[in-house]
Amino acid sequence: MSKLFEEIDSQSSPLGEISLRRRRIPALGDRDIYEVKLGEEFLMSSMFVEAEEALSRLGLAQVQGDKLNVVVGGLGLGYTAVAALKDDRISELLVVEALDTVIGWHNDELVPLGKTLNADTRNRYVHGSFFDMATAPDTGFDPENPGRRFDAILLDIDHSPTEYLNAANAGFYTTDNLALMAEQLNPGGVFAMWSQNLPEERFEALLKTVFETVESHVVSFYNPFLSGESTNSVYVCVKGSVSDSGDGQ
Repeated sequence: MSKLFEEIDSQSSPLGEISLRRRRIPALGDRDIYEVKLGEEFLMSSMFVEAEEALSRLGLAQVQGDKLNVVVGGLGLGYTAVAALKDDRISELLVVEALDTVIGWHNDELVPLGKTLNADTRNRYVHGSFFDMATAPDTGFDPENPGRRFDAILLDIDHSPTEYLNAANAGFYTTDNLALMAEQLNPGGVFAMWSQNLPEERFEALLKTVFETVESHVVSFYNPFLSGESTNSVYVCVKGSVSDSGDGQ
């Protein structure tokens, strides 16, 4: 039987001390719960993954075609990436993560889904800032193929479009910077983003300045600590079928 609590790893990062922990809560059954903390703030828990998985499912459902090339922004515990790879149409998945510690947890298989991601040859970790790459389309998300375009970009980093993991991320949520990211999508490509909050009308309006269609989905899941439902949301945006420059790929 596993210990009721174990700190698996703790390391310094540019954002502060980041730690990976495993715990058991006997009242919740015979399972290990993995958690990531940044300082004293809880970033993620394997107890609540429905919305992270829905990010991939809802986003990829709007992508047409086969042999898809997809970017996931934010590795975390790996649930968004693993859910994406369940789509057989994916040819390659780039998972962009700013903290090399988090990539190391997966490479070393200290988290349960590391083994799954490492075994899938379609998966590739990219160490770097999603936001810097998103706003630099000439270089973009793939260091091995500058300027590459993708069929979908799935983002799960900030808590919401108005609550940021890092205050520096706030500048991404503008028409100009979202448009720079959208340049890296093929015509008809999809941008989808997770938020811990219900859909925000002002953000929906901002997204509509860049994308042809914008839909918001509320994802409900059972929260045993509240003995009731909690909600997150997923924004799904589709780029116009003709690129701004009139060319396609």
